[in-house]
Amino acid sequence: MGQAIVGGKSYSFALRIIKLYKYLYHEKKEYVLSKQILRSGTAIGALCREAEYAQSRADFLNKMNISLKEANETEYWLMLLKDSDYITNSSFESIHQDCRELIKLLASIVKTTKNSITK
Repeated sequence: MGQAIVGGKSYSFALRIIKLYKYLYHEKKEYVLSKQILRSGTAIGALCREAEYAQSRADFLNKMNISLKEANETEYWLMLLKDSDYITNSSFESIHQDCRELIKLLASIVKTTKNSITK
């Protein structure tokens, strides 16, 4: 259940990240941070998708753990973009809220999976 929810939310988030990348690249002429956030922000959903067909529980856990790391990295890039005035506070708050939600969901999935493996 949680996996299906995080899959949908991560896909929607990736679409928002792609739009943010286009804005940064074309409007702000920012080429370095925009590529970083595009890579990490779209990797979250790709890793969740890979986890759907994991070879084992350990493989599933590994992919979800990496997805969580990518979400944390994306949050870092978002903060840099806000603090360097590439995006407004209101733009940041909107997308940051989605990022935090993904981090919480992924952390919960990772924790639950770890607990089920160790039992």
